[in-house]
Amino acid sequence: MPWQTLGKFLIFTGVIIIIFGLLLILAPKIPYLGRLPGDIVIQRKNFTFYFPWVTCLLLSIVLTIILNLLFRK
Repeated sequence: MPWQTLGKFLIFTGVIIIIFGLLLILAPKIPYLGRLPGDIVIQRKNFTFYFPWVTCLLLSIVLTIILNLLFRK
């Protein structure tokens, strides 16, 4: 693998990690994210199971639209 290709890959990976880190920092400040109707929460005495089903679906749709607009030829 040529060094230039490896360098571009490392830069791209770093940018993706930075974007993911920013999303983790900003996510709690977005209202209703993770608490939408349809998200599964099961609470017992000493156990809580949480699966944000509708939130995952909504984020998947939004990211699909954005990526299709960015990478359209």
